[in-house]
Amino acid sequence: MVGVTQLLPQGDQEVQNVSTSSAVSICQHLPGLVQQQVAVCQSHPDTIRSVSDGARLGINECQFQFRNERWNCTTGADIDYPFGFTLRRGSKETAFIYAVTSAGVVHAVTQACSSGNLTDCSCDMSKQGLSTPEGWKWGGCSDNLRFGVQFARQFVDAPEKERHKKLKRRRNLMNLHNNEAGREAVARLMKMQCRCHGVSGSCELKTCWRSIPTFAVVGDYLKGKYSTTLRYKRKKMRGPRWRDSSRRRRKRRGRRKRRFLAEKDELVHIHKSPNYCIQNIKKGILGTQGRACNKTSVGADSCDLLCCGRGYNTQVVRYVERCHCKFVWCCHVQCKTCITNVDVHTCK
Repeated sequence: MVGVTQLLPQGDQEVQNVSTSSAVSICQHLPGLVQQQVAVCQSHPDTIRSVSDGARLGINECQFQFRNERWNCTTGADIDYPFGFTLRRGSKETAFIYAVTSAGVVHAVTQACSSGNLTDCSCDMSKQGLSTPEGWKWGGCSDNLRFGVQFARQFVDAPEKERHKKLKRRRNLMNLHNNEAGREAVARLMKMQCRCHGVSGSCELKTCWRSIPTFAVVGDYLKGKYSTTLRYKRKKMRGPRWRDSSRRRRKRRGRRKRRFLAEKDELVHIHKSPNYCIQNIKKGILGTQGRACNKTSVGADSCDLLCCGRGYNTQVVRYVERCHCKFVWCCHVQCKTCITNVDVHTCK
């Protein structure tokens, strides 16, 4: 899915610790892989497990980030194409899916390297023992982000590069840019951790190493980029083409390049987002009818925004639970029964 691979079952041992002789057959039988992905798979067969884990990590984070919004990152029943019709449109939601799953692959592969689960890599010890002008020196075992990024770039980007080479579509360039934005997010959020050494914790000597952030931090970062996604809008030519002098064409071309030049960590899209308010089965839109909303909120989960102005239904739900429990000697626990009535609001 999204240029990664089919989500492998978490308990599947077939792709874990495989031998070189069986790597060829396993990689060739994984569905949806292009030729370059098969070659990467054969070179690093143990790492494919992490690719699947990373894609799943990205999907879970997407669903958490959009749990209270009109589009809640819903996946379909098809494990080969879980986002269905959403990915067919180059909207800002598609941009986020590509970025967060690409970041998930980097995160999972890098973490697997540092934990010693992969034979192809280990933690990054390239700077260990080097002193710095500030008086501390590199030590410990830094997370091997370089291997994670390089592997993800080779494997995740392969389908889009192959399609762009054949079709020259801007949609493939959009996907490639958002893949890179996800990887860039993990790189920019790398954090420094240090440990002091000395008598009674005097910190006479300090060793430091770099580690990747938790994926929840990456998800928050990409969600912020989602709210400022840049859209590439192609304008139609007005008037006869010959009226433009070569100087004017060069000037206009320069403005166009500056206008759509996006930073590495920016998300980009080419199509407007559809209306997620009303159900449309053909487009894979579930709508917001029946979704729980917050009457007192002013954010995306408010009943006004989530219900798209259609109003909401209120239902009183009665919760019965044990409360005020205490231990009675000897020997049992005595509790009271508490009844709570809660108003639940759902969109019409």
